[in-house]
Amino acid sequence: MSSSNAIRGARVGSGPMGEKDHGVRAERIAISYWDALGNETIRYFAADVAEEEIPEQIDSPHTGLPAGRNQASPPELAKNEPYKTHLAYVKERRTPEEAEELLEAALQKLRERRGQAPANA
Repeated sequence: MSSSNAIRGARVGSGPMGEKDHGVRAERIAISYWDALGNETIRYFAADVAEEEIPEQIDSPHTGLPAGRNQASPPELAKNEPYKTHLAYVKERRTPEEAEELLEAALQKLRERRGQAPANA
């Protein structure tokens, strides 16, 4: 007596579908993508997929960078800026006059809210 759970006479994975239905022998087209470092990635798409459904860019599995279909001009590397503190950003974007106006507007809103607050608070 057999201790197997398989149904007698059945092959694992067998069924009415053939290899073509499984996609093993389906017609495919190969599309090459290149990233900024020159790495090529080949992706396969079904032959009957419309051209506009094939993406122009993908993420390269080698580097994680964007990769495009045009080998002559792949997507550029992202420019990394050095770390700045919050204070550096604040100094960079506000003039003293703008800062005073923002502070005054914020204080005015606070004064208006306090004037509208319930008496028991």
